[in-house]
Amino acid sequence: MTTKRILLVLCAAGLMTSGCFGVAAGKPNVVFFLVDDFSAGALGCGGSDLHETPNIDKLFEAGMTFDNGYSACTVCSPSRAAILTGKYPARLHLTDWIQGHRRPFEKLQVPDWNMKMEHSEVTLAEALKENGYRTGFFGKWHLMPENQPRLMDEHYPTDHGFDVNIGGREWGMPKGGGKYFYPFDMPGLEKGKKGEYLTERLTDEAVRFIDESGKTPFFLYFSYYTAHTPLQAREEKIRKYKMKLKNGTYRQKNPKYAAMVEHLDDSVGRVIEELKTRGLWDNTIIIFTADNGANYQEYTAGLRKFKGFSYQGGVREPYLICGPGIEEGSRSEVPVIGMDFYPTILELCGLELKPQQHVDGVSLAPVLRQEGTIPERSLYWHYPHYHRTRPYSSVISQGWKLLEFHEDGRQELYHLEQDPSESKDVISDYPEKAGELTRMLNDWRKSVDAQMPTPNPKYDSEKIKNVNM
Repeated sequence: MTTKRILLVLCAAGLMTSGCFGVAAGKPNVVFFLVDDFSAGALGCGGSDLHETPNIDKLFEAGMTFDNGYSACTVCSPSRAAILTGKYPARLHLTDWIQGHRRPFEKLQVPDWNMKMEHSEVTLAEALKENGYRTGFFGKWHLMPENQPRLMDEHYPTDHGFDVNIGGREWGMPKGGGKYFYPFDMPGLEKGKKGEYLTERLTDEAVRFIDESGKTPFFLYFSYYTAHTPLQAREEKIRKYKMKLKNGTYRQKNPKYAAMVEHLDDSVGRVIEELKTRGLWDNTIIIFTADNGANYQEYTAGLRKFKGFSYQGGVREPYLICGPGIEEGSRSEVPVIGMDFYPTILELCGLELKPQQHVDGVSLAPVLRQEGTIPERSLYWHYPHYHRTRPYSSVISQGWKLLEFHEDGRQELYHLEQDPSESKDVISDYPEKAGELTRMLNDWRKSVDAQMPTPNPKYDSEKIKNVNM
């Protein structure tokens, strides 16, 4: 191991208080980039030939990429709660986006799911705050009920461990008067000027948060509204991609989406530059991921379907962790999921784990430090709702994926190692494997007290014929 690598490991473990590449190291800072409705195929390093993402591409060269990284749900609110609590959405009973769809005449009646994080949960922000971290939230929250003023007032980011909340409220997408342009109608962004673009303004505030933190270790949770609809960007960037598309042939065709992705890349670049300018880069853990798959098929890099669907395109995410002790440009095939961030961050920061809280997450520190691996496990999803899909549960175990749809009990089986795009259902060829996974799925649902949909007495097949899923 090189001298630099040894020093980085010591910094990550909190065993050095100063002198880590000229920085008063102590506890490492944490920057968490969470992108909305996003898949790796939208990045240059993920195969996009249209989008320009040099800053994010360099970030992926600076740490470890998990090639089998998953979100905890195919829609946003459950995935976000899973990251912050370290628990499966099914265990939280927070299994759909808030407020979710109302489908009163479907075959199944969806359960009365939770539309907030309970205060009994010790969030990742609270765990870091109690260890001396300054905590800041920037962007999309979407973890509180709409149109319930009392509950709303009790469930902002600042009610769940964040010292600062810029932009976080009940919305799942920008709904202010200017959408992605000022006025924003969001906390901390009340003042501004005409023409301000939301991603740029949030970045200004994030940079200010870094500056104001001084020598206090900080947790910067940058939860982008990008790239959720409506697709809006600065006109000069849109024109740039219109010209590229006019003069060349590309797999992806949407200039507005491409422009939004470039705004995202600019933002990541500005935060990284601020860390480097202030001498904090070598003592900062950085995470880059998304809440669920992209909203469009063309960005999922050949995976089946996209946001809201039960297939890989809905849950396979960019999943990067870089920081002290993590080898640049490293990769791992270990299957990982959103709940793993919580214990991983605590361990990388040299803090005590909270096994009674992040019960469904596993620390990835041994993998990141290349000191070993994590225990073999299966990953589960439970979505008892209607969206683009019908209510289902699924399990991935040792490269196999079983899907079970609750309306009729229909199942599908895929061998992901041989068929990552889920093009061939092989359940008739491997009935024993399907049976084994079915038993595992049943046992898991019982263990987390998963809410199940029930027969709907108001079911009306005629009234749902033209319902847009």
